[in-house]
Amino acid sequence: MAEWNIDLSGKVALVTGGSRGLGKAIALAMAEKGATIVICGRKQENLDKALAELKAKGAEVLAQPANMGKSDQVASLFQAIEGKFGKLDILINNVGTNLLTPSVAEADEGLWDKLLETNLKSAFLASSMAYKLMKKAGAGKIVNISSIAARKAARGMGIYCIAKAGLEMLTKVLAVELASDHIQVNAVAPCVVRTQFSQPFWSNESILQEILRTIPAGRIAEPGDVVGAVLFLASSLSDFITGEVLNVDGGSMA
Repeated sequence: MAEWNIDLSGKVALVTGGSRGLGKAIALAMAEKGATIVICGRKQENLDKALAELKAKGAEVLAQPANMGKSDQVASLFQAIEGKFGKLDILINNVGTNLLTPSVAEADEGLWDKLLETNLKSAFLASSMAYKLMKKAGAGKIVNISSIAARKAARGMGIYCIAKAGLEMLTKVLAVELASDHIQVNAVAPCVVRTQFSQPFWSNESILQEILRTIPAGRIAEPGDVVGAVLFLASSLSDFITGEVLNVDGGSMA
C-alpha cells in the first residue's frame, strides 16, 4: 500500500519544457520532493536559469536543449538520460504551444503541423522512448499536461483544441497498453493558468473577465494548483489510477 505522503526520493523525472513557466514550477516542486530532475527546452538561456534554480535547491539535474517534436533530438535526450542515470521513473509531457489561429477550415498546413507536432507528436515521441526505460525498471509514471480546451471548442484556438483532444486519447490508449508493465498514464487538464504561456489572455482585462465568467471559482488557475495535481499523479498515491484526466479548472467543466 502507498505511503500517505508524496516522496519522490530516488526517482528520476523528466519534465519537457521544464526551463520556464509551468514546467519549471513542476520541476522545482519535484526537486523539493527528492527527485533527480531532467529538463529540456529550446533556448539555452532559459535552461541555464532553470538549472541554477534547481541546483540551488540541492537537486541533481540534467538540462539539455531539445525540440521534442523532432525524433532525433528526443532520441539524443533519452540517450543522455540513460547514460547519466540509467533509468527514468517519471515523464511529464509538459511542452506545448498555442497561437491564436484562424478557423481550422482556413488554417494553412504549416500552422496545423506546428501545433500538432508541439502539443501531440512530442508526447508520443517522449512516451515511446520513456516506455523502454520504464519497462526495464518495472514501473513508471507518465503525466500529460492537457487543457480543458481538449473538450471545449474555442474560437481562435481550434487546432490547439484538436491537438489536446488527441493528447487525451493518447493518454487513454497508453494507459491501457502499458498497464501490464506497471506504468500509469494520466493527464492534468487546467483552465487558463497564470503563466507567460497564457499571458495574452489573462493580461487583457476584457478577455480575462470573459474567461472568469466561465469559472465558478471566480479566478484562473495559479501554477501551484496544477503542480499539486501533477505531484499526486507522479507519486505512489496514484498507483491504481490510470487513463484518467484530472481537471484543474475551478469547476469550469462541472
